[in-house]
Amino acid sequence: MSKSIRKESEEVLLQEGFNYEETVARVEEIVAEIESGELELGEVFDEFAIAVEALLKCQNFLSQKKQKVNLLIETLEEETESF
Repeated sequence: MSKSIRKESEEVLLQEGFNYEETVARVEEIVAEIESGELELGEVFDEFAIAVEALLKCQNFLSQKKQKVNLLIETLEEETESF
């Protein structure tokens, strides 16, 4: 894999406007590249590290959203109890 493709992989993760769907799509691309068997071993490890970092960001994103949803549900339940 060329350095430009690797740089593109890293740029997706470094963008300020994190996008869950784009990040998952990039992880899927990385998995396909690894499964293709066309990468050198060093590139496999580099891409794997990028994918793991991306998945951790996705997990963190989902965790934060879950907390917000739970807080909203709790607030809604408290408001309906006061009626």
